[in-house]
Amino acid sequence: MDKPQLIASDVDGTLLDPYERVTDRTAAAIGRVLAREVPFVLVSGRPPRWIPPVARQAGLSGYAVCANGAIVYDITTERVLTVHGLDSITLWDVTHTLEKALPGIKVATERAEVGPDLGGEAFATEPGYSNPWGDAENNVRPRAEVLGHPASKLLVRHQGMTSEEMAMAAHELLDGAVDVTFSTSRGLIEISAPGVTKALGLADVAELTGVDREAVVAFGDMPNDIEMLRWAGHGVAMANAHADVLAAADEVTAPNSEDGVAAVLDRWF
Repeated sequence: MDKPQLIASDVDGTLLDPYERVTDRTAAAIGRVLAREVPFVLVSGRPPRWIPPVARQAGLSGYAVCANGAIVYDITTERVLTVHGLDSITLWDVTHTLEKALPGIKVATERAEVGPDLGGEAFATEPGYSNPWGDAENNVRPRAEVLGHPASKLLVRHQGMTSEEMAMAAHELLDGAVDVTFSTSRGLIEISAPGVTKALGLADVAELTGVDREAVVAFGDMPNDIEMLRWAGHGVAMANAHADVLAAADEVTAPNSEDGVAAVLDRWF
């Protein structure tokens, strides 16, 4: 393709190396992209409050897509611009349906409203929920309170299953009523409103920046990246990516441990 007009990258397992760092080579490549006035957009399953540390390492301002496409976040102003959320009735219905087939699940919700990022109050977990990324942030509340407010994302955890097993069961049980994906294989699925994926969030940013999808290059490594890679004009999977992502991509680059994002960007910038 011609020089891309927008770069979109997943964060964990893609832009960050295995030590959760933006390497010097990758930071330099991002700098060259920005010097050509091409937007570089973070597109992540992370909530807005987890974006600033990555943005600082990468030297980024502008937009980020968070919560698997449910949120568009302005890094500079620290404001949520758009939210595609789940209502409380849907949260209850989905949890009830999954619990009948997957007894022992525990749930958490990410919440967001348009306006300033809400910080720690935006995350709620029921008792017994174990976060694969550590429980320091857990805000433990009764299930009724966890599910009693609109959410940008429902997280469903089962420590006795893989995420692949959970996702297969959820797809069969929920039959398209919501969007189901995962970003780790450690017994966690992530549920959004129907049609809400990273592709939707990236399309929102492309519209804001006036860029056609054919001029977008996107990078990812896990199943929550698949729709984004298919939507973009050129979708790139990391060599360390999940098999389903490798199959969906237009190209496979080096792993995140070897600056795979930078290796592709070097062609144009």
